[in-house]
Amino acid sequence: MIESASLLAVLPELILTAGGLVLMLVAAWGGEASSRVVNWLSVLTLALAGIALSTSLANGPVAFDGLVRADAFSAFAKAMIYAAAAAAILLAPRYFRTDGKERPEYPVLILFSAIGMGMMVSAGDLLTLYVGLEMQSLAAYVLASFMRQDVRSSEAGLKYFVLGSLASGILLYGAALLYGFTGTTAFDGIAVAMGDGVSNGELFGMVFLLAGLAFKMSAVPFHMWTPDVYEGAPTPVTTFFGSAPKVAAMGLSVRVAIEALGPAGLDWQQIVIFVALASIILGAVAAIGQTNIKRLMAYSSINNVGFALIGLAAGTPAGVAATMSYMAIYVVMTIGAFACILQMRDGQGRPVETIASLAGLSQSRKGLAAAFAIFMFSMAGIPPLFGFWAKFLVFDAAVAADLTALAAFGIAASVIGAFYYLKVIKTIYFDEPAAAYEAKGGVIENIILTACAVVIVFGYLLNPALDAVSAAAAASLF
Repeated sequence: MIESASLLAVLPELILTAGGLVLMLVAAWGGEASSRVVNWLSVLTLALAGIALSTSLANGPVAFDGLVRADAFSAFAKAMIYAAAAAAILLAPRYFRTDGKERPEYPVLILFSAIGMGMMVSAGDLLTLYVGLEMQSLAAYVLASFMRQDVRSSEAGLKYFVLGSLASGILLYGAALLYGFTGTTAFDGIAVAMGDGVSNGELFGMVFLLAGLAFKMSAVPFHMWTPDVYEGAPTPVTTFFGSAPKVAAMGLSVRVAIEALGPAGLDWQQIVIFVALASIILGAVAAIGQTNIKRLMAYSSINNVGFALIGLAAGTPAGVAATMSYMAIYVVMTIGAFACILQMRDGQGRPVETIASLAGLSQSRKGLAAAFAIFMFSMAGIPPLFGFWAKFLVFDAAVAADLTALAAFGIAASVIGAFYYLKVIKTIYFDEPAAAYEAKGGVIENIILTACAVVIVFGYLLNPALDAVSAAAAASLF
């Protein structure tokens, strides 16, 4: 019989499951007319799931005989996931309305994806890991191809599905190898088996498992799907892809590396360092020639994942805390930047995505231009904005772990990345004006981008709370 404590430990997932199933029926019966109600009820469901995290923590840290972890790490990651998912839902209605109709199934798919992401960051076993990852992925494939009449969206969904299936197979092969050579699928059991030394079979399993996870977080060399999917998917979906799934994939990777593969730290550290450096360099260099703002944001996400992995490469509590703090700040920057991108509309209200169309924005929409500048400067890591603090934390953790060369390389590479962010700002403020955008943006878009901009500008006031939460999250893994 299932213990009540275990059920309470997964209360957020139970709330999301019940809410998702009910709202799916409402969407099926109510059709497009139910879109607004489903949207707001989905956000309410995510809020209730976030509130339930305290109950989940009180009944942790272990549930279902180790299959699930309900600790401070999973609670912090889930809070970020739910907040990002809610923002992606709120930003969507105006975009889909431009296409002629709102989509009630959109928020339902995000709810189901959030369930999978919650399972990912709570996984204590390879089986839970895979079930959560696939649940997140299946919803994401549908979301990418959500605009069925749009060739780009259909192409994005197909590419994501094909490459995602390949990555899932690679990850599953790694999990099978680890199970075969350690005799267990539990993270604790794998760590015990590796404590006596890492065999060649375990090493191969670890490499395949990390390769599958690298795909999910868009890390080089498994990043190839990201630019095409970001460009082709509807912009609210791209907002979602750039935030919540990144946190889930990073959180899962951190938990696997520390809890399951901890004794093999020297082995996976080399892999993580290579992936981090490759992601930083490729993300910075490949973005320079982009003309589409969504493709630029795709390479920006690859670049940012590389910086976040520097904290994981340190393999210390301070490194893990830095990685989680980085992801929290990154999510705010990304959602804010996409709230700005969603306001890139021509005089007829149609979405435009070219960077060149931003020319002269500082004259026609001063507030939007200032918000764009804040997020671009912050992503470039320019002080005193909060994005600088995110990079400082991971570099500081790397230096403390005697990875000074890695930190120095990351600092040097961040200068390359700054170029394409500054190029966007230069276009907005100094280029000859292009055709003016619509006179004003949506209310919800303005509220969200203003809130994100305030956090980025005055985020240092939140440092004590962020440091405490990230430190508690990291401590729960060690």
